[in-house]
Amino acid sequence: MRTIKGIGVSAGRVLGPSLRMPPPVPEPEADARFGADSTVDGEKARLKDAAEEVRADLRHRAETASGDAKAVLDATAMMATDPMLLKAAGKHINAGMAADRAIWEAGLEVAAMLQSLGGYMAERTQDVLDVRARIVAELDGLPAPGIPASDTPFILVAEELAPADTATLDPAKVIGLVTSGGGPQSHTAILARALGLPAVVGAPDADSLSDGTELYVDGATGTVVAEPGASEREAASKYASRVSLPPFSGTGTTSDGHRVPLLANVGSGKDAKAAAAAGAEGIGLLRTEFCFLGRDSEPTQEEQVTAYGAVFEAFPGRKVVVRTLDAGADKPLPFLTDATEPNPALGVRGFRTDRSSPGVLGRQLEAIAIAAGAHEADVWVMAPMISTAEEAADFAVQCTGAGLAMPGVMIEVPAAALMAEAVLSRVRFASLGTNDLTQYTMAADRQLGTLATLNDPWQPAVLQLIGRTVEGARAAETAAEPGQATAAIKNVGVCGEAAADPALAVVLTGLGVNTLSMTPRALASVGAVLATVSLAEAQDLASVALSAHTAAEARSAVRSRLPVLEELGL
Repeated sequence: MRTIKGIGVSAGRVLGPSLRMPPPVPEPEADARFGADSTVDGEKARLKDAAEEVRADLRHRAETASGDAKAVLDATAMMATDPMLLKAAGKHINAGMAADRAIWEAGLEVAAMLQSLGGYMAERTQDVLDVRARIVAELDGLPAPGIPASDTPFILVAEELAPADTATLDPAKVIGLVTSGGGPQSHTAILARALGLPAVVGAPDADSLSDGTELYVDGATGTVVAEPGASEREAASKYASRVSLPPFSGTGTTSDGHRVPLLANVGSGKDAKAAAAAGAEGIGLLRTEFCFLGRDSEPTQEEQVTAYGAVFEAFPGRKVVVRTLDAGADKPLPFLTDATEPNPALGVRGFRTDRSSPGVLGRQLEAIAIAAGAHEADVWVMAPMISTAEEAADFAVQCTGAGLAMPGVMIEVPAAALMAEAVLSRVRFASLGTNDLTQYTMAADRQLGTLATLNDPWQPAVLQLIGRTVEGARAAETAAEPGQATAAIKNVGVCGEAAADPALAVVLTGLGVNTLSMTPRALASVGAVLATVSLAEAQDLASVALSAHTAAEARSAVRSRLPVLEELGL
């Protein structure tokens, strides 16, 4: 029996045989040249056709996906025909290199360039290398990279999964996930939570596991045991036979009746219908990037109106919070963002793109207003990456001009949390994006497994900023003069991954957060745990977390006071 430690990112305890990702597509011969039966133009045409085939395949897979999976597949599809990548390969073909070797070399060059830029651009290297392998496989008639096939369920072991692979995991076959790389906010972690798949990331020793090894995976504690013993088998058995969580009742509340509406994070009309079926009380985050990703040009007003309307239609009379386009960083758009920024995570992204490319935001707000007018949803609109009160005021003015009465902001930048009273005096509400707030607070790239312990929403500094935001909101309510457009209750929600953690959801409630928004799959677990504590108990647990010196100490102390978590296998 051997124990491997990592970062637990999706709760659950399972037993099963390990199966590693298949070997990568082999590197073409270093001196591969195209023969006399081909030409420069012929090789370029072959490369273009292969790239288009890969793009079409990824887009087809995106059509059957939704939410995060769809966004990941769309972004990867766009990379397949990226002009920079194909232009670099074309230069090698001009020198007589065969198409497969040319795209291989081009992928190395583009990945190295992105890696040198650091930050979010460095994360795109995995996308480039994944697309490169797919194009080479298409050119050489080889199987495309992907999840291994198996007749029986298994636990997938990998160094890291390419976004396109992660987005197409079949939870009927892949019952658990262990990666040696990645962090708690990586695409792998987010999608594992969305699928309800027990997962451990950032476990370096997982690279030593061989196929067929029986594994025990505890996605709550981050523990992986090879050749498990009796205690692990009992724990997995208890989890498998646990009392099933009842479906979410549609009313989030503490045991003493304090209302905490539980909302859903969605990325499309399809997602919204699924969220409504799961009992979500509304939408706390509509990611509008689904309209823009995978495109070379801005979608038309008609296209946007149709897309937003499909979401509004699913929640008549209920709140739908729309986040305006969050382009930049890990979501570059060729018509809006600058791919040459030295540090895109600290660059022109979110609301800041309205300075460099004015008009896109205004047209989006008009489309949202038109769609809202055609449906009965209670539409709220928020801007991402707001840092100052001036930016909040500017956004509020633009919303008013478009006929949108509920302007708000995302609190993702520590400066906005520290200045919450001033920021919220300009708008009606705020939503805490805990994924970005954590990485900016801790100066830790959320995609890096080596920084996973820093990039944890349980970090006391992050919890302090959340508390500061709530305090600022209450102060803004008190300071507002009657009759002012922004004089009203300042709703503070959380729409980051932190809201999907049942224990942390209790802490957030105790800190004074009004609403929690999450993947629909988490509604039942969060609702069940929240219903077992009173508001006073939640406030006590929030104090416990705030007084902790480390994230691990905060999480452990709170979980030890919530025995319901063990009972429910959470």
